[in-house]
Amino acid sequence: MTEILTPTPGSIVSCRRRQWVVLPAENKDVIRLRPLGGNEDEIAGIFQLLGLETLEPAIFPLPSSIGVKDHTSALLLMDAARHLLRSGAGPFRCLGRLSLRPRPYQLVPLLMALRLATVRLLVADDVGIGKTIEAGLIARELLDRGEVKRIAVLCPPHLCEQWHTELREKFHIDAVVVRSGTASKLERAIPNNSHIFSYYQHLIVSLDYAKAERRRASFVTHCPDLVIVDEAHTCTRSSNKSTSQQQRHQLIQEIAHKSDRHLLLLTATPHSGIEEAFLSLLGLLKPEFEHVSLDRLTEQQRTQLASHFVQRRRADVKQWLGNETPFPERESEEKPYKLSKEYKQLFEDVYNFARGLVKTTTQDMSYAQRRGRYWAALALIRCVMSSPAAAVATLNRQVSKSGGEILADLDEDLMSSYVYDSTELEQVVDAPPTVVVEQGQQSYGDADKRKLRAFVQAADKLHGEKDQKLQSCIAFIQSLLSDGYNAIIWCRYIATAKYVADALKQKLEKKGSQIRVIAITGELSEDEREIRLQELRVCELLFACLMKTGGESI
Repeated sequence: MTEILTPTPGSIVSCRRRQWVVLPAENKDVIRLRPLGGNEDEIAGIFQLLGLETLEPAIFPLPSSIGVKDHTSALLLMDAARHLLRSGAGPFRCLGRLSLRPRPYQLVPLLMALRLATVRLLVADDVGIGKTIEAGLIARELLDRGEVKRIAVLCPPHLCEQWHTELREKFHIDAVVVRSGTASKLERAIPNNSHIFSYYQHLIVSLDYAKAERRRASFVTHCPDLVIVDEAHTCTRSSNKSTSQQQRHQLIQEIAHKSDRHLLLLTATPHSGIEEAFLSLLGLLKPEFEHVSLDRLTEQQRTQLASHFVQRRRADVKQWLGNETPFPERESEEKPYKLSKEYKQLFEDVYNFARGLVKTTTQDMSYAQRRGRYWAALALIRCVMSSPAAAVATLNRQVSKSGGEILADLDEDLMSSYVYDSTELEQVVDAPPTVVVEQGQQSYGDADKRKLRAFVQAADKLHGEKDQKLQSCIAFIQSLLSDGYNAIIWCRYIATAKYVADALKQKLEKKGSQIRVIAITGELSEDEREIRLQELRVCELLFACLMKTGGESI
């Protein structure tokens, strides 16, 4: 039999010729052990009834003066031991499991969460204050206290990898990323009769993946104890009847329906100016909050709301309890450029053509045809001003096709994803807006199609020296290089990213140069993008033409 039949959690024992920390266990016959100095991947379980393992109290020799080299080394050892004990013996269990030292103001949401029997909290701190860290502190504390066993993070797809890195490196929470590009691989590793949302302990799930009609019920059924919703403002009840936003709101509403489920909502913009949307967000915390009048709150309502809602601006926490927080200052600068004569002529021709598409709609056209012309006009202007390559990629394909089938309805969300910069959508939005332009083609005449062919020919002649936008970009990049900076260029469309990357390679990647130009776009798989990003981290001087839904900038 083992010498320690019921060791208490937190005690240190010796087994298998190494030291272990005893962890809480649900099964009283199993002792869960984590190696001293190890991580969660090395946790082992010992079944006491078999008597095959021997547990002994861990004994450590007392420190002696012989092992201390000098006075400086002794002070260093004393400071290290004191700081280690301060983290482990504090009022929060999570402090001994962190790879960061949180700022004092970041502990406020944690204190608020621990005062609630069921954590329902809206954290609306300003950008850069640390909402991810605040949410991670709450998750780590609830896990260490045993109040939750599983967590899930729901976030826009472009934030999944960031959450995965933050939870793993700072909070020692190993989660899997579930989105359209990773789900198949994860499902292949699951035993029979198990579900992807129930098999893995901790999840980071794309909001758009989970909100789909065929997956929403499964996620709600297998939903973990704690759910963190990032960019929660995209889950409000939409007044414009956006299908995607309504689906996201319905998903979070069904998750919040279980009264004992912990729910954290994170957003830097909780109030968009539409009171109805803000109240629908508060209603996810408590249903009665959705019906309050913000202009006539009673003292009791104000007190209740304050216990579930925290919002600080940078100015509020820059001086906190006598400590100054050095927030970085963003320096924004615009670099103007002039279009060449040929490029300006192409833009004016395309603009007049797009304007004509919208103005010449007739009553005999269906609603889908009229909306198709509207979206096509926006897409034409957007792609032509992105780059000549984006214009050719968009227009060259569609003019070669015959008229398409007339649609009875139009997917407005799909159209906007190619034209507007909506960062929360799952689908690849850096592809050329060919689909959008083709919708307008349903009502084009032969003259319109001839004009589009002419636009393609004109755009094809603008590559290189006649593209002043590209030349200005190259000159600015060279000035940044000379000042010792590394540059990242964000492009709206794949064709533009490749176009800019090729031009920079020709200009900068010369023989003997250490400069590399790397293009990362939505055409690459998840694994390929990760490899390219790793290349960015290890090289000294790198450029990247990256897909971003927020327009084109340096």
